[in-house]
Amino acid sequence: VARMFLRLLSDIQWRAAHSKWRRMTSSQRSTSTTAEPHPVSLPAQAQVVICGGGIMGTSVAYHLSKMGWKDIVLLEQGRLAAGTTRFCAGIVSTARPVSIELKMAHYSNKLYQQLEQETGVQTGYMKTGSISLAQTQDRLISLKRIASSLNVMGIPCEIISPKKVVQLHPLINIHDLVGAMYVPEDALVSSANVSLALATAASWNGVQIHERTSVSHVTVQKGRVTGVETDRGRIQCEYFVNCAGQWAYELGHSGEEPVHIPLHACEHFYLLTHPLKEPLSSSLPTVVDPDGRIYIRNWQGGILSGGFEKNPKPLFTEGRNQLEIQNLQEDWDHFGPLLSALLRRMPDLEALQIMQLVNCPESFTPDMRCIMGESPTARGYFVLAGMNSAGISYGGGAGKYLAEWMVNGYPSENVWPLDLKRFGTLQSSRTFLRHRVMEVMPLMCDLKVPRWDFQTGRQLRTSPLYDRLDAQGARWMEKHGFERVKYFVPPGKDLLDLDHSKTFYKPDWFDIVGSEVKCCKEAVCVIDMSSFTKFEISSTGDQALESLQYLFSNDLDVPVGHVVHTGMLNEKGGYENDCSIARLSKRSFFMISPTDQQVHCWAWLRKRLPDDSNLVMEDVTWKYTALNLIGPRAVDVLSELSYAPMTAEHFPSLFCKEMSVGYANGIRVMSITHTGEPGFVLYIPIEYALHVYNEVMNMGQKYGIRNAGYYALRSLRIEKFFAFWGQDLDAFTTPMECGREFQVKLEKGMQFLGQEALLEQKQNGVYKRFTMFILEDHDTDMDLWPWWGEPIFRNGRYVGKTTSSAYSYTLKRHVCLGFVHHFDEKTGEELVVTTDFINQGEYEIDIAGQRFQAKAKLYPFSSLFTQRRRKDEAELSGYQRE
Repeated sequence: VARMFLRLLSDIQWRAAHSKWRRMTSSQRSTSTTAEPHPVSLPAQAQVVICGGGIMGTSVAYHLSKMGWKDIVLLEQGRLAAGTTRFCAGIVSTARPVSIELKMAHYSNKLYQQLEQETGVQTGYMKTGSISLAQTQDRLISLKRIASSLNVMGIPCEIISPKKVVQLHPLINIHDLVGAMYVPEDALVSSANVSLALATAASWNGVQIHERTSVSHVTVQKGRVTGVETDRGRIQCEYFVNCAGQWAYELGHSGEEPVHIPLHACEHFYLLTHPLKEPLSSSLPTVVDPDGRIYIRNWQGGILSGGFEKNPKPLFTEGRNQLEIQNLQEDWDHFGPLLSALLRRMPDLEALQIMQLVNCPESFTPDMRCIMGESPTARGYFVLAGMNSAGISYGGGAGKYLAEWMVNGYPSENVWPLDLKRFGTLQSSRTFLRHRVMEVMPLMCDLKVPRWDFQTGRQLRTSPLYDRLDAQGARWMEKHGFERVKYFVPPGKDLLDLDHSKTFYKPDWFDIVGSEVKCCKEAVCVIDMSSFTKFEISSTGDQALESLQYLFSNDLDVPVGHVVHTGMLNEKGGYENDCSIARLSKRSFFMISPTDQQVHCWAWLRKRLPDDSNLVMEDVTWKYTALNLIGPRAVDVLSELSYAPMTAEHFPSLFCKEMSVGYANGIRVMSITHTGEPGFVLYIPIEYALHVYNEVMNMGQKYGIRNAGYYALRSLRIEKFFAFWGQDLDAFTTPMECGREFQVKLEKGMQFLGQEALLEQKQNGVYKRFTMFILEDHDTDMDLWPWWGEPIFRNGRYVGKTTSSAYSYTLKRHVCLGFVHHFDEKTGEELVVTTDFINQGEYEIDIAGQRFQAKAKLYPFSSLFTQRRRKDEAELSGYQRE
């Protein structure tokens, strides 16, 4: 009876809101839907077709119409808000560790607050606040780091004691708590009603909404969206937006030109109770207990409580499911651990009568971040899906950013952490997704300390040297599906301890990485850097040079054999990519980019290179193994192996030459190391990789050679003040803002993309400046470490955040890199950042609420460079790339 009652109650509430939406929209537009299934025929064409009538689809429609686009059709295969949105718990939480997700949630909260007044649709918005509990000191540290980010964004937040928790929520058992985080402006909403309110406003602005209309596939011609095929006919369109939620993966693969959208559904459980004898106040804060893996909110005088179990249940791996989501089968045995955690946290609930256990599907992505952006293979095909159980928190902000992307060509914030192009086709295997989401769902609550790694879907992309390096103690991390070495465990070390060295403090690998750094500076190390993205661009005439000169900021018309560090900029002068390009011949170029640029860079260049059969671009990432020989003795090792002089006179800095190494021919040797240390990178045809590696290691024995990993490289590059794309550099950072004016051909009279924006910055100044900070009163052994994302304070005022950090074994200090802004003290307006402004300030870095004094520098310590080089080469030779 209880189950029938809940089903009836849910339907009545949903139908009431849905009916009100129909009445309101029909009063505004005579073409609105009525009771019949298909009262109005579909238009033959539209500018935009959106698939999905949940919170994402209606948010995109709402924001596009607000920005002036009116020729929009939204299609929903069932009824509006009848998918995952209908069963969403309705918690709007801004406590997010990723900056862009925090900003999306903050905007959503503000939007929902005024939506009812704007539309007349009751959204159930109630500002209750939220309390995140900490059962351990490490959890409290993670909450303090989030609190620091919230506070500098102007979002009220405080770390509170267990006693304060009881004052805010009397039913909470605090016996095992060490603290908590309170965010007073978090809220609750009715998710379905928010979606219907957004649909109402969009409809008033001219958006056509058609329910009971299924999209079968999207047509693409010459790499561009041309139309949508539905069960009611075809609509020609310029843009298509896939907001199909758990169906987004299948819809993406339904066309002739597949769009890979890596997400997978899991069952998500929460229970609903009858009201307490003394009904809970509707303003009682939401409680999140990540160590107990549960969340708790008030619901009509009772509670709604769900969680993220350790053993999730993926579903729909085999394919398409029902049009509208119905409550899936109850599984009390599966929910048991979460119920136990709930009763431990709120013991007074033991006598409470449970109304129902709700089981609904939620979509999760391989890295726990949502998916948005334009397809790399089909222009005009946009995606917004995979919300990882945070759809209502992100819905408003995500819809806004995607609408900006479509209308303006770019969003107003850096959304690279969410960009569809961060994934490749390799993450779209159903088996991979099924296994990965079984790890991802528990990770929603697991404590994520710096440098943690996924355990599923590993050994997917490996270097030919993987087994050889693994046998020598390599410890691995993964980037874009590629296995990369973190460091090498010396013989005799306790491997188990190192595999579990998860901490916010000094890690167990500290001394290991220190010895690798020492070897890089004093002898010679080898780092396998095969994961770098590698393209070859060539032409029969001058097409390659002419195209690249326009698309890159530095002058590529250099003598054959020279290597150029350059940015691939957008119209605003921001970095879409940061790369090295070697001129192999008059008409051929070899381009080296960061690992996670493989899809993004390819799509960016494809979109802008001329459609000329005489111009060829090939992805050769898989063809070459890259070995980075770092250190003063690298020249000796390579000289003996190649029988060729490798000194600076014969092989100058930033030079590329094809050579023989051992028995192998055709090795591309470049005199760069991406660290500022002397050495070479060898790009080896993959079939020769093992031979060349063995030759290098054997020859290097007498010079003290050893293997090293990316942690050593990170330390070396950060102490040299070298920036990485994707971490320090992004589409909103220009060369002028990070001290790279010499990397730009402004004075050469050549037109290139982003030139106007850079000329304007050169004349007017910049509004942020890339700065190095050396922590001065920080105890490496006892204090919390900086990792990235820490607030920077100048003279006690917030001026920016760190973007990366590492311990410098040379300076014996922590070094943080980040951007300094200059905000007007009265208005908050951004002002020009000058050299004097940087140099005349007193700085502090906030690490989980504790501030440490730091010295700011705009240039690296010259004493750290072991070779005298030209200024531009010295500063550039390690720029980029993790």
